[in-house]
Amino acid sequence: MDAVAPLSSLPTHRVENQPGPAPAGDPWAGDAALREAAAAAGADAAALAAFAAAIGTAARREEGRAANRCPPELRAFDQAGRRLDEVGFHPAYHALMAAGLGGGYAAVAWEGAAGGHATHAAMVYLMTGVEPGVCCPMTMTYAGHPALAAAPALAARWQRKLAARGYDPRPLPLSAKAAATAGMALTEKQGGSDLRAVTTRASADGTGWRLVGHKWFCSAPMSDCLLTLGRAPGGLTAFLVPRWLEDGSRNPLHLVRLKDKLGNRANASAEIEFPGTYAEAVGSEGDGIRTVLTMVHHTRLDTALAPVGLMRAALAEALHWCRGRRAFDRRLIEVPLMRAVLADIALDREAALALGMRVARAFDGTTEAEGALARLGVALAKYLANKLCARVVGEAMEALGGMGYVEETGLPLLWREAPLNGIWEGSGNVIALDILRTLARVPAAVPALTDELVAARGASRAYDAALAAHGQRWRKPDEGEARAFAEDTALLLAASCLHRFAPAEIAEAFSATRLGMRRRLTAGASERVEADPLLDRIAPPEAARAAGEETGD
Repeated sequence: MDAVAPLSSLPTHRVENQPGPAPAGDPWAGDAALREAAAAAGADAAALAAFAAAIGTAARREEGRAANRCPPELRAFDQAGRRLDEVGFHPAYHALMAAGLGGGYAAVAWEGAAGGHATHAAMVYLMTGVEPGVCCPMTMTYAGHPALAAAPALAARWQRKLAARGYDPRPLPLSAKAAATAGMALTEKQGGSDLRAVTTRASADGTGWRLVGHKWFCSAPMSDCLLTLGRAPGGLTAFLVPRWLEDGSRNPLHLVRLKDKLGNRANASAEIEFPGTYAEAVGSEGDGIRTVLTMVHHTRLDTALAPVGLMRAALAEALHWCRGRRAFDRRLIEVPLMRAVLADIALDREAALALGMRVARAFDGTTEAEGALARLGVALAKYLANKLCARVVGEAMEALGGMGYVEETGLPLLWREAPLNGIWEGSGNVIALDILRTLARVPAAVPALTDELVAARGASRAYDAALAAHGQRWRKPDEGEARAFAEDTALLLAASCLHRFAPAEIAEAFSATRLGMRRRLTAGASERVEADPLLDRIAPPEAARAAGEETGD
């Protein structure tokens, strides 16, 4: 039986012209751009349809809101003063974790099926639109799996449980659990992104290692294990820190405080101390940065797709509002300038999605060229998507007017989240410089990039002109030009992906408005952007009418 509708006739007025909450819909069936990009990347459509059905419900969206209203709490001690060093979460957080991990978020890439990383990437996009905070621990669980390949004995114990389709948050040792999660604790106060400045000391104790030091950021501290760095006699080394020891005791690891963050509220991030914490080495002494960068490489894929999921969620909210709200005797969606704004920012979502999914396909590749494209492309995709994300979310928020600034609409949550993935796993400067290093140090990177760009030659005059200009302009960029080079290259690569994998009118609109010219500062000021083909790919008008959006009922 449907819930009883709220009262619209009040003693002082009648509530009308107020669109209700956007219907949950089907985030797979209703997203043509995702289906096309996933198909081009070789992702598993059936798995994605099932995942979307499980996480795209109204109940899951309400769990996301609850997990944000009731953030995690530090439980450092019990009532007697004994150390707990645990984090308590709202039940909604656990429900979302169970849905995501149970649906294959961290597992599908490692199960041996074709297109595993592309399927995972699309799951990141879908889950981010429901609740982005839980994506952090699930992403690190996905990314912890390949890092353990450097330690076969550890891999034999941990990889199967990190890739299990399940979620077990109980504080128990690995042997007592069917599924496990992984977190990360790399940066320290004095070093930040410069991991060479790590001061945590590692000493062998006969059975393993003991760590003494601190970590300024520990992501998902309640994970079953943490990947970290310590300075061993042989140099910086990667370590796995189990949260719970096999003898049933607690591994001494002190949670100093939880970070009071702008967004990502459902997820816990902590400052921690290692007071002689037990750890096991991952890889050889002195090879720590190389080892942890394997994990970082995979988390970067998720930081390239998560902002695109935020863009799509924001656009869907804005489109729902504009279809159901009337002003000055017409629906907002009928106002040409509003349509121009929505179409302009929808182009950004299309480009970031096409590029991100092409990079995910490279993660599934087995050739040297695909490996090089995965390394270079993930940095380009992460850079572009995150620079576009805040712009898209901000304009979507503005489309709702004052209501866009109100928590019930969901836009404030998306706005708080918009800067995160641009900071996590390498801020803009770090990523831009890494792009230059990859081109200089990875022999296959330049030809791999060239092949991708040339593949779309002849698709449009605007693209061809921009491709020629790019080759002339960027013969040898220096560090001071790294951001300009990253932006130009990422835009061109995104345009190439659109021309190959998206409808021609969308690819042409992107090339015409983003390449070979300085883009206008404000959304809606671009020329030659047709609204209907773009807006219908966010939420089909048929679904809107079925939900009553067209009349605002």
